[in-house]
Amino acid sequence: MSQDTRKKILETALKLFSQKGYLGATTKEIASLAGIAEITLFRYFSSKEILFEEVINNFSFYPKLKEILNEIKDKPYKEALVIIALEFLNLLESKKELIKIMQCEMERYPDKIQKIHDTIIYNTIQLLSSYFKTLQERGMLRKFESELGAQAFLGMFFSYFYGKEIKKISHFREGEVKRIVEEFVDIFINGTSQK
Repeated sequence: MSQDTRKKILETALKLFSQKGYLGATTKEIASLAGIAEITLFRYFSSKEILFEEVINNFSFYPKLKEILNEIKDKPYKEALVIIALEFLNLLESKKELIKIMQCEMERYPDKIQKIHDTIIYNTIQLLSSYFKTLQERGMLRKFESELGAQAFLGMFFSYFYGKEIKKISHFREGEVKRIVEEFVDIFINGTSQK
């Protein structure tokens, strides 16, 4: 089976899920827009749930965070956190339509789909938590529950993104993102650094 076809299906599914939501997009539409037969789609992904899971896994922050953590392991703490935060905000911005629809649909998702969503968030928090644990072991950070630290860090930036892009309630001006990220990172560092 072709990796190009698989990639095309995933990209098309992302596009349609972003436009119509998980509940509104059909496998027939996804296949048609990808230029393949629906039966071909099912050779790659045996159900709509599995396709959605792969879309979430491939286009979530988790794979990007894995890559970033490998690149920043020797960078100063503040610089590393700024990089993580900016990349997280970039990803949220690029997936804004999907996030909007998922927020609206979440209550109506089948349990299996909610579990897929919750698992990818949990895995992302665990990954960032492991970074904090490593820095704690090196004596760079004070002792704190690293999982809660990861949740607080990502939550801070998701909240900023949600207010600005989804609710349109942010009072921050365009072009201020880097300054805001650095301010949030300073607040976080003051709470986690070893004195």
